[in-house]
Amino acid sequence: MSTLLPPATPGPAPWAADPYARALSQGRGPLFLRRDDGWLLPLDVERWCADADAADLSALHRAEGPVLDIGCGPGRLVAALAARGHRALGIDVSEAAVGHTQRIGGSALRRSVFEPLPGEGRWGTALLIDGNFGIGGDPRALLRRVATVLAPGGLLITEAAPHDVDEQVQVSLDDGRPQAGTAPHFPWARVGASALLGYARSEHWRPVDQWEADGRPFLALRRRARTVHRMSQSADTANSVAVIRSQFPRNLSGDIPLAGS
Repeated sequence: MSTLLPPATPGPAPWAADPYARALSQGRGPLFLRRDDGWLLPLDVERWCADADAADLSALHRAEGPVLDIGCGPGRLVAALAARGHRALGIDVSEAAVGHTQRIGGSALRRSVFEPLPGEGRWGTALLIDGNFGIGGDPRALLRRVATVLAPGGLLITEAAPHDVDEQVQVSLDDGRPQAGTAPHFPWARVGASALLGYARSEHWRPVDQWEADGRPFLALRRRARTVHRMSQSADTANSVAVIRSQFPRNLSGDIPLAGS
């Protein structure tokens, strides 16, 4: 049987590189994704390090059940969910991002979405916000992977690029310093709403909501439910939450507390 997980690649994780950690520690840029042809995509570090704004909340209000924030960055969405009594876990390949998330009250693990994750197949909602639909540079592979993470009928809330674009490229992190050109390259995708919907339909997701907030386009997608036998919805939900809770990371004081428990 083939696996969805890509082969491991040598070298440091690009989002663990110094420019990203430095930007998060300062709470500001400049920080860019640099394409091979020199084109730069500015990254909104200031917004990522601030509290969740109205556009973010428009997405979080739609979340169902336990939430997995894929590529959580400095953790504003995880912290906002926790503050509202919602069970949420962030994952990110950056140690600096995970540490920042934990410091502001969120639960997070240093993990790639393509690695084994806690509670696989039991999450109610997955988030791919702030351009994270680009993770891995292959939208179809990412959608297939997210489908295995969510519970049957689970919800994916994602943010599209604000332009009609569909590109899969190699990029590197660039903060304008002389050594930026030596940063490792990694695959990334930029996908506008129309292209995102096309990828979603090809991978058996159906759109259930689409909206724009503060110029940011969002979509909510639901995987066509698999046929499963359930004792009852309430029993299934309780069991899913219990399993997910049992797999949250631990710190020196024991289980990381989950809001709403």
